[in-house]
Amino acid sequence: MQIYLAGYNIDAEVIAELTKGETRSDVTPETLSAAYARISRDPRPVDELRKIARQEVEKARKSNSNIIFKMGHHSVAEHAVFNFDLIGVSRLALEEVEKFRLCSYTEKSQRYQKLEGNFIVPSEIKNAGFEQPFLALVSKQNAFYQKMVENGIEPEDARYITSLSTTGQLGMTINARNLEYLVRRFASSHLEEVRAIGEKMYALAAKVAPSIILFTAANDFDQNTYQEVRQYFRGKWERKRRTGQEVELVDVSAGADIKLVAALLHSSSEISYRNCLRTVKAMSKKEREKAVRAACQKMEFYDAVLREFEHINLTYDVVMSSGCFAQMKRHRMATITSQLYEPELGATLPPKIAKDAGLKKDFLEIISDTNVLFNEVKKGNALVAQYVLTSAHRKRSLMTLNARELYHISRLREDPHAQWDIQNISAKMSAAAKKTIPLAMLLIGGKDSYADLYEKIFGAKPKILPPKE
Repeated sequence: MQIYLAGYNIDAEVIAELTKGETRSDVTPETLSAAYARISRDPRPVDELRKIARQEVEKARKSNSNIIFKMGHHSVAEHAVFNFDLIGVSRLALEEVEKFRLCSYTEKSQRYQKLEGNFIVPSEIKNAGFEQPFLALVSKQNAFYQKMVENGIEPEDARYITSLSTTGQLGMTINARNLEYLVRRFASSHLEEVRAIGEKMYALAAKVAPSIILFTAANDFDQNTYQEVRQYFRGKWERKRRTGQEVELVDVSAGADIKLVAALLHSSSEISYRNCLRTVKAMSKKEREKAVRAACQKMEFYDAVLREFEHINLTYDVVMSSGCFAQMKRHRMATITSQLYEPELGATLPPKIAKDAGLKKDFLEIISDTNVLFNEVKKGNALVAQYVLTSAHRKRSLMTLNARELYHISRLREDPHAQWDIQNISAKMSAAAKKTIPLAMLLIGGKDSYADLYEKIFGAKPKILPPKE
């Protein structure tokens, strides 16, 4: 057996120091893509293929372009990885950045770090003649944020009054295939800020790896599909009530508990899934419960439930604040589609602010002022009007996820260390699921409650292994 460390991410400034400022064509992740692309048809060992690719960079680039463009094998681009620092980007634009599933993000936390009042003034706001009222409103929001912090309100609660134009920063890791997708999607965006982000990221990556980021132009599908779907539905829904429950479980896999046990049997037997279903349906309720208990008994609080739980799907209609969505969107294995933020859905008031009559009055007054300007800007551009709204404002999202992912959300977000807003939403999601499919949700709950849940079911505390020193 031979295993080599073929490469790893290092800081761009370190690369510059190592190359002493010289332009070297072989300092590019394209050579890894080219070498790995040859594995399937070239009999030579892969470490030798990497060496050849480094020696023949232009040939490697032509090979990459040919494989991706003519043969359609975009997967080779996934071997090239980039790290980006995004600084001074609005919270609204960061939502767009973090929509891409197969990337890694670490964002400056507004829970733990005090905001400095930095924000962008979108060019669309300026061009529409709203710059002065926008500046006045955001300054008022930020001044009240500072007042709350000075009066002992923690930043994680005070931030609920700050706008989506507030800037943040992000560390991002992305492979070339997903970067190409991001650049193309952003080129079609209806927000100038988002288009600019895509252009800058592409310009930086193209200097290093021009052969693996090819399809980057705006296209009709990304630019116009949602607008045309929206146009089709116009007039068909506007008279309907827009309110509803904060969390509503609207769909669950039919016979979910039986399907789970059948999936467990399928992995443990030599019969077809159809026969597994027949067998499980003939079992008693107690027998099915014993099967699920066997699948969970060796778990510790940090373990994920078995992959068989992924065969069960749940769909939720969730109304949540921007502050909550900022965390929920990180669960990228879920399918999340959203409407725009909408003042008619109300604003989430942090409990500590709600308890202070004076702060509550001022908070709601600023929310009211925000809604007035939002409605004015919305007349010309509903998407741009989103910049005006705050972290307290809500939008409606449709979330479809499997039971295994719901367990993960519950473990992480129902724990007392989680932020109160997402704790509340996650607890409601778990409660609705447990009521509907109790067997599959046998051990769902936050990390802090795991030991008690386990003891209630199995009659003893779980064996918690200490981490390796």
